[in-house]
Amino acid sequence: MVLLDTHALIWSIEDSARLSATARRVIVDGGNVVLASAASGWEIAIKKALGRLSAPDDLEEVIETVGFTRRTITFADARRVGLLPAHHQDPFDRMLVAQAIEDGVPIVSCDPQIALYDVQVIW
Repeated sequence: MVLLDTHALIWSIEDSARLSATARRVIVDGGNVVLASAASGWEIAIKKALGRLSAPDDLEEVIETVGFTRRTITFADARRVGLLPAHHQDPFDRMLVAQAIEDGVPIVSCDPQIALYDVQVIW
């Protein structure tokens, strides 16, 4: 089981060459449960509305079509965010780190600041 950072989610859906070979292998391995967080959906919606990002309008459907599992945001996740050191100021990335810690799963990300947390990073 792995959790996708927002950029990994977008790049995997787009089949982008920006996705590392290791990340791609983990994501396409049918034996892995790949989690796509509502936090990423929220971040994508905001950036799309600001004209800073292009992503499918039917993101939730695309996530289901490619076989990813939707991950909601819980109160336990919110509590965990408050306990994290301030390595990263982006609230979406902090939520994703909190969710990875809560679930005890690695996060697929190329963000070097995420690697500062006590969480396994795959890239």
